[in-house]
Parts: sequence; C-alpha cells; structure tokens
Amino acid sequence: MTTGSGTIDRLIASMSFTEKVGQLNQRLLGWRAVGRDAGGRLVATDELKREIDRWGGLGTLYGLLRADPWSGQHWGNGIRPEERPEAVALVQETVLARGAHGIGTLLSEETPHGHQALGGTVLPTNLALGATFDPQAVCEAEAAVAAELAASGVHIALVSGLDIARDPRWGRCEECFGEDPLLAARLCEAIVTGMQGERRANVGKGGVAVVLKHLAAQGEAVGGRNGQSAVVGEHDLREIHLPPVEAGVRAGAWGFMAAYNDIDSVPCCANPWLLRTYLRGELGFDGVVMADGLAVDRLADMAGSIPAAGRAALLAGVDISLWDRGFASLEEYADDEAVAAAVDASLRRVLELKRAFGLLPADGDTAMTVPDLPADRIARAIAVTHERSREMARESLTLLKGDEALGGIRTLLAGTPAQGGTVVVSGPFADDFGCFLGDYTAPVPEGERTSVYRELCRRYGADRVRLAPDPGDLPEDVWAQAAAVVFVCGGTSERSYDSAFDDNGAAKAVPEHGATCGEGVDLSDIGLPWGQDARLEAIAARTGAPIVSVAVCGRAHVLTRVMDRSAVVVWAGYAGQYGPQAVADALAGGAALPGRLPVTLPAYPAAVPVRYNDRQGAAHVYRDADEPVLLPFGFGLGALAGVTVDDMRAAADAGSETLAVTLAVSAGPSGARGALNLFAHCVGGHRVPRLSMLVGSEYLRLEAGQRREVRMAVPFPSLMDAGDGMVRVRLTALGRTIDVDVDVDVARGR
Repeated sequence: MTTGSGTIDRLIASMSFTEKVGQLNQRLLGWRAVGRDAGGRLVATDELKREIDRWGGLGTLYGLLRADPWSGQHWGNGIRPEERPEAVALVQETVLARGAHGIGTLLSEETPHGHQALGGTVLPTNLALGATFDPQAVCEAEAAVAAELAASGVHIALVSGLDIARDPRWGRCEECFGEDPLLAARLCEAIVTGMQGERRANVGKGGVAVVLKHLAAQGEAVGGRNGQSAVVGEHDLREIHLPPVEAGVRAGAWGFMAAYNDIDSVPCCANPWLLRTYLRGELGFDGVVMADGLAVDRLADMAGSIPAAGRAALLAGVDISLWDRGFASLEEYADDEAVAAAVDASLRRVLELKRAFGLLPADGDTAMTVPDLPADRIARAIAVTHERSREMARESLTLLKGDEALGGIRTLLAGTPAQGGTVVVSGPFADDFGCFLGDYTAPVPEGERTSVYRELCRRYGADRVRLAPDPGDLPEDVWAQAAAVVFVCGGTSERSYDSAFDDNGAAKAVPEHGATCGEGVDLSDIGLPWGQDARLEAIAARTGAPIVSVAVCGRAHVLTRVMDRSAVVVWAGYAGQYGPQAVADALAGGAALPGRLPVTLPAYPAAVPVRYNDRQGAAHVYRDADEPVLLPFGFGLGALAGVTVDDMRAAADAGSETLAVTLAVSAGPSGARGALNLFAHCVGGHRVPRLSMLVGSEYLRLEAGQRREVRMAVPFPSLMDAGDGMVRVRLTALGRTIDVDVDVDVARGR
C-alpha cells in the first residue's frame, strides 16, 4: 500500500500541538537511545522512552550509530556494523510501540567524509577531495557512502560542503572543498547526486537524503574564529558563498543546515532573508532546514530567552532543531497564530521526508512497517566504500616540488638495499595513522591502522627502512649514509578519548601535542606546529640525502621552509584511512600525483588571509613579507604534466548568456590525467575585478599523444553584471592566454 498526501493531511489534523512540536525536535543524542543489558544485548534506554512519551513520538534521532571520543562510543561499547540492523529496529519498534500515530523516526548521521560509525569507511576530508577537482569521482564515492548508510537504516546524511576556506586560521578548513566557489559548487552537486540520485530518485530506494552544511558564509568569520561574524556584503556573499547553495538546490538536496555565524549581525539560524526570501523564495527550495547543534539556544542573548530563541528560529525558517532547548520550548507558544502556522508548515515538510522513507503508516494501516536490514548488505556496501576511499586518496595527492627529482628518488628506492641504501622516515607523523583521518572520525580497528613508515617497510623491508621521528633518534653515521629521507609533517585533527569537549562536540582543551585542526581548533599561527621547521633544519644538517616531505594538512599551513629544504614535496591533505598507502604508492610504486591545490598556500604565518580570487594583490604590501603567496590555488606539478593547450577560442553565445570556450589539448608521450582549469580576469564594468576566477574545469584522462577538444560554457553572471557594457575577458588555461571583448548587454539580448 502507498502513503498519499491525504495521509499527511490526516496526521497533521489529528496531532496535538505538543505532538507537532515533537516531530520538529532532534533533542536526543542517539548513542543514549540504546544500551546493553547484563547479557550484552541491545536494549532501549529509559532516556529514549521518556523522550518518546513526552512528545507522543520521535521526530528525528541524531547519531544513533555515531562513535568517537565525544560520544564516548568505541569498539568496546559501541554499535558494531553487524549490530546496526538490530539497533535500528529496536529504536523504530520502541517509537511505534510508545508513539501515538504510527510514525517512525528519521535517523540522521554525521557523514562529513564517510559515515562516522564503527566500521564506517573514512574518505579523505573535503579539502583533500577538493584537490582532485573531479566531481565524477566524488559523486561515485558519495554514492558508495549513501549505499552503506541506506543499508544500515539511516535516512539523513549530514554532509559538509557549503563552506569556503577563506581563512586558514579557521580550524574547519578541512571540511571545505577549498577557497573557490565554483569548485565547491560542483562538488556539492556531486555529493547530492551521488547520495540522492538524479532528482532525488534514490531517496528511500538505496540512497539517503542529504542535509548540506553550513548555510552560510561560515568560512568568512572574522579572524578565522569559528561561528563568529561574517563581515561580507551581499554581492560577495552571492559570488563567493552562495554558489554551492544554489548548486545543492539545483541537484535536489533535501536539506540545509543553518550555521552558527551571523552575517552582518543577523544570525543564520534567525535570518528570514537567508532561509525564506533567498532559499525558498528565490531558489525555490522545498526541503527541510535544520539548525546546527545548539545554535538555536545561542540566539537567547538576541531573543531574550531560550523559548524566544526557539520562536525566532522557527519564524525565520528553521524546521528541525539539533539538541537545543529552544524548539522544545515552542509549546509555550501554542496560542501564537504565527508560531502555529509555522509549526504546521515545518511539520508538513518533515512528514514529506518521512514519507519518502516509508516512515508513515500506509493508507489504511495504523503504523509504518519496520524494514528488514540484512547485515550482509551492510558488509558489501562497506567493502565498496573502502575501494572508493582508496581511489580518492590516490587522486588527492598533489606534487608541489620535484617533478624531476621524484623520478630519481623512485629509481633509488626501487634498487636493492645494496644499490639503494637506507631510507629514513622522520617527522612527527612518520609512524602515525590518525593524522590522515581528520575530524568527525570513528575509531578505526587496530588491524586497519598503518603509517607511511609501515607502508614503506612493507615495500622495502624493515632492515632497509629506519624510523626516526626526531633527528636525535638515530646515530649521526646513519643520517650521513642515508640514501633518502621521507619527512612526514603537517598537522592532525585526531581527538583522544581523554580530550575535553564543548557542549556541541567541538574540541575544548587541546594538549600540547593534541589536535592542531578541526572544529574548535582555530589557530592564530598557521606555521607548522611543534617546531617542525626546526626539526627539518636539523635533519638537513645531518644528511646530504634528498628529502621527500609529505605534508599532511587540514588547512593551508605555511610550508616555506619545507619547500626550501626538500627535493620533493607532496601535499596530502587529510587523505583518509588509505592515505599512508597512497603516499607509499606515489613514492615507491610510481603512482601518479594528479591533484591540484584547492587553497592558496601562504608564505608567512601572519600574511593571511591570501586568496587567489581577492580583488587586491598582497604582493609588495608588507615591508617584512614581500611575496606573501608561496603557491597559488590550482597549483600541481603532477596534474596534466606534459599536456599543452594548442589552441583556445572563445565567443559570446548570444541568447544563452554564456561565453563559449573551446580548447584543443594534446598529451605528451606519457599521457596524463588531472583537471584542466580555466581562469578569467575581467577589465571593465563598475566593480574592482577579482585578480582571477575559476570559470571552468574538466577532469581529463589522456592517453599518450592523444589530442582532444574541450568545450566549456562560462555563464556571464560569473564574469560581470548587467549594465557593464563592453568588458574585456582574459582567459587562461595551462599557461595559454587569450583576450575576448564582450558587450555584456548585447550578449544578453538587452
């Protein structure tokens, strides 16, 4: 039987105000919903039962399967992969048994880069995925994650992607695809399409509903301070921060998460222009808006009280809460007509989402049917996700220095011990696995944990590879005779189970050698932590061997000294649980390094922020830092190495409001793969132009000697404004440049 719109009307009409408000709440931390009895069997907790009884049902349950230091769930006490069906069925059956209307609960889970649950595969973080510039690969990886979630009974994936990395001091840069809006927009679209299918076709049918976060401009916060004010005008807001939102709506994203920050003093969770006028009115969004964790309660200073904070968020356009008391206090406004109407509107959107997953009673039935979830289906889905994670780790690696030196080092490593000599693996992360994982990560079983050191030992033998995290860990003669040094540096977002956390799960107290990135770890100094530059200097003083530096970074750390002292530099982002293998394959196995930098790398810690698409350059401004940029956005020596642009043409495509660009490219004798990026600089109009803008990108895989014609359509709104008149557009791709004169108004048919 089916569930029609009449069922939703009937349910709304039959609910009390308290029951309606309950459907909008997501108060309970899911890992508290189940426990274990004396025999170790899963049981519903009294906390879950009280929550259901209070509201006559349960709207959304957050993090039932979550495992990490904040939740306190681990392999000794958490829900294992094979137990997921039992836990989900237990929760749904308890909701149905104690609820009033036969409505199941939505299960939402953190999925910033893979499912944050025991056994969940850890993909590279978004900053590393951004380095691939490959929407299709990201789409396939997210489709695999969605299949795992759906097989586990999960309905909502909370996925990062909207944030733009505008300031490397911000700890959550790792959750961004980079500093560019077009890159973020394309990868957000890939997330939604991968997880939901085209036009939501897979939602409830092997896919899940995506809630994209965070809306909006969180990456613009003053000083890179998490959740603080974004000082940005509407034009730059639309040009930099809203393109991923628009892409998400076009792709059919079922939800958006309103962010902590304010924009020009108006909090995102209480911003009627952002959530109603723009998102629903202008873009036509018809899904749900969820608040970030406890963000509604943070409105109390503005609204005057916790209940008033809930009312302000609801009337501004928030549909679903997250852990807060504000929405739970909406009962106080039962006689407020505006609140009652808004509750009904939000309730309808929530029930529409529940209908997509079969969580409403079918026509003629009194309750939804709890689905059967075969455990072997979960195992198969996880296996596929592992393979996608392995692929994305390889694709994200970016060569910053030493394209010629790398070949010699690979030859040296390929020799016998007598021919090649000793390889020393050094740096604070030489034998570390957690540094590759990023924040929002469940514990990985010990048998799946590895490191660059251990992976090189597997390839060359422990007798040839020596470990020395600190230069003093080996005698001087070993350093002097070393054939090569692999220096693994950067930062880490790994949390320990004795860490302290804020009430929203962000890191609160970070020990000296604890997390250096992630939520709650904003830094005033983005130089490499823990004296790593000095450590590298000490290594260089001990050996004349070539140094290969591997930078494992969740933000744009300053790598100036690393670049100076190393023969080869590889940027690895947080490449996920297969990061160590990918690095070893690149150094020892000859794997390609097709990535490109998704952010600008600064040359000095205090000369930030610097972005490639700023309106004014930072060069020759600081008297003590003449050139603040170390490497630009999009840089990557391994991406399309040997490919040339033989010809480039562009013409205004009258009537379609696009600039049609055609590029003829050819590969060298070794072939190539990577992103072909098209940049533009405009002269004319009435605004100060950006130094550069990414206006087109296509991932290419070219065989040796292959020639190909690539076409890109560049929308005029990304270049100029209506009324600008004649504008000169300078287009650049792989070093080739052409100028095109375009009359904006004629081209637009005005």
